[in-house]
Amino acid sequence: MHQELIEKAKVVLGEFQLAKQSLTAGAVGCALRTSLGNVYTGICLDLACGIGFCAEHAAIAEMLKARETVIDSIVAVSSKGVLMPCGRCRELLVQVSKENFKTKVVVDSTNHIMLSDLLPRHWM
Repeated sequence: MHQELIEKAKVVLGEFQLAKQSLTAGAVGCALRTSLGNVYTGICLDLACGIGFCAEHAAIAEMLKARETVIDSIVAVSSKGVLMPCGRCRELLVQVSKENFKTKVVVDSTNHIMLSDLLPRHWM
């Protein structure tokens, strides 16, 4: 089941240049599956002045457009393989829904870690 999500994240993966050589998009792709079984994807934007965002943010925005908030599982990938979500992405997941403490964070094709294990003693 995780391999299918990894493959969906790989489909949107593919870095490309934006307005300047130092500005890119698509170096990381993300796919998430909601509690309703729907899959949403996103790519990262690596921009100047800190205004870019992670692929997880883009996928979550797509999910929110469909008025869903609870994520069953999520994965981010780069050309080097599966990536762990950064602290900002972990925080975003639980601020969207406290139910997302139960989100499975995919670490490879067969294994995952619960988001609650990545955010012990959370402040909220």
